Order: sequence, then structure tokens, then C-alpha cells
Amino acid sequence: MVTQAHLKPLADLCPWVEAFRGRRVVVWGDLIADRFLLGSTTRVSREAPALVLRYEGEDMRPGAAGNAALNVAALGADVTVFGYVGDDITGQGLSGALANAGIDISGVDQRTDGSTPVKTRVMAGGSHTVRQQILRIDDEHVWQAGDNVDTVDKLTAEIANTDALLVSDYGLGTVSAAAYETLRVAAAASNVPVTVDSRHRLLDFPGATAVTPNESEVENALHLCLNHDRVAIERAGAELLEQLDCKHVLVTRGSQGMAIFQKHQSPVHLPIHGTDEIADVTGAGDTVIATLTLALAAGADIIPAAQLASVAAGLVVLKHGTATVPHPELIEAIGGDS
Repeated sequence: MVTQAHLKPLADLCPWVEAFRGRRVVVWGDLIADRFLLGSTTRVSREAPALVLRYEGEDMRPGAAGNAALNVAALGADVTVFGYVGDDITGQGLSGALANAGIDISGVDQRTDGSTPVKTRVMAGGSHTVRQQILRIDDEHVWQAGDNVDTVDKLTAEIANTDALLVSDYGLGTVSAAAYETLRVAAAASNVPVTVDSRHRLLDFPGATAVTPNESEVENALHLCLNHDRVAIERAGAELLEQLDCKHVLVTRGSQGMAIFQKHQSPVHLPIHGTDEIADVTGAGDTVIATLTLALAAGADIIPAAQLASVAAGLVVLKHGTATVPHPELIEAIGGDS
């Protein structure tokens, strides 16, 4: 249960957010282009029972590890990204968007053996309605040779000069278990926290400082059905702690908030921050791990770090598309002076 002993007043967390500025974070993972096709609904097609959309434009934003990096940068930290893009216009645009946000892209390799992964979301609405996603098309190339020695060597060198390593694994081949273990050992030797968000392979990342699965990812990892049951989630959290031998497990539960697990400690359940009138959950997990990583890098304990992540998530789901929470916005939300 949540108690006052566990939680701090949000305003007391301002020093941690201020300490985000100037931190150095390495983000390693799958780079995906999030493409949004925008249109307004006009009628139902005479050819098939399908909506006809009038095309009104499109937008491309970095997703996955790219979105995590954008969130870290928006919160005031210095970021270096390691990952792969294709030798194509989409890859150039994705790299350019990261660079324009002040992110170091020296670790982004442009490869000729595949195209940049793209998730295309078709967003439809009328003149008096909010656009909503009606279709998603995934074109996800899986990269080979995730154990690229040169990349691992560069990452190892970076770890000695960074405050945290954030691993964003969407299952597209950038992150391998063997390379992760090498980097985890290097991070431990330098006392650098390692956070992991893995879509499909959670159990391949033992020994992390913190992992941030959602409920469905926990279900997939442990081959069970949680059915949003708190008791079942607490059992699953304890099992993940044991199997992963990690310090912290943070399970995101959508409108049910978050659950925090630590060894030899009772679980802590955090309610969602703000309203449950959610506009778009796209990329919310990236915001959670970015905020949590920075808080841990700044020296915060896991519970205040999770509180900050909860506030940031509550802000980003009110925005449409792949979005970020800027540093002043987070400060204002927790009652500080921006």
C-alpha cells in the first residue's frame, strides 16, 4: 500500500529535477521513425466498408530509443544516442531530428543492409473532432549483428564518462544480450545506473538497476495472465526481482498507475498523476524510463524517481503523438518555480 512514509510531497522533488540539468546519459537501442498521416474523414467508401480520408499532411518524429533520447534532452540532460538507421531519407530525417534537439548522434550508424524502421499511424478526424489513430502500419527491419564490436567498444568508452545508461529494446536487433552483459559489467564498475525498457525480451536483461515493463510485457515474460489484479501483479513483481536479480522493478499499469518492487521491501503502488482523460499513450513508456533514469542518475531513490516518472507520464499522455515533457513543464507540475 502507498503510505506517507513512502511518498514525498511533489514540491520536495524539485531539487532532483533541477539536478537533471547537465547530467550525461547514453541511450542505446532501436531507432524507429514514428510517421503520422493526418486526414479528415469525409465519407464511407462505395468500394468497401472503409472510411475515406482527405489527406491533410504528415509528420515524422523519432520513436522508441529516439523518443527516449528526446525526452532525456527535453528534461535538461546531455544525451548521446547509439543505434542504427538505414541509408535512406527516413534515416536522414530521423538523425536530423535528433541532432536538431541537441542530441549527440555520433553513435548512430547509417547502415546499407536495411531500411530505417517506420511505424505509420493514420490519424483521422473531422472539423469538430479530435484526430484519433484508426490504423497503424509497421515496417520494421530487424538488424543483424547486434554484437558489433566497434559499437560495443565505443559504448564501453562512453560509459566511463556518463551518469546513466538507458537501454531501449524494441526487438529490432540493435541490442543483444551478450553486448548488454559487457556494458552492464562496465557500468557496474563505474557505478553507473542502467535502466532497461524491453518490449519482448525482458528476461534477457538481468542485473539492471531498474526495468520498466508494462503489465502486458510482464505477462509475456512470465507466461501468465495478471488481469489487472493487484495481488497477481505483486507476485509477478517479486518473481521478476528474483529472476532478473535487479535492484528495482517498476511496472506501469496505465490508468491504474505504477507498482514499484524492491528486494526485501513491500511493494509500493502509485496512482496516476492528474486526469485519466488520456489523449494519446504513444511513447508514454519512453517518457517514464527517461524521467526515471535521470532521477536515478541525479541520486534520487527509486520511489521519488518513480513519482517524477508518474508525473511526467501524466503530462505526456495529454499530448498527441510522440511527445516530450520539457524541464520547465515538469517543474511547474510538481509545484516548483520554472
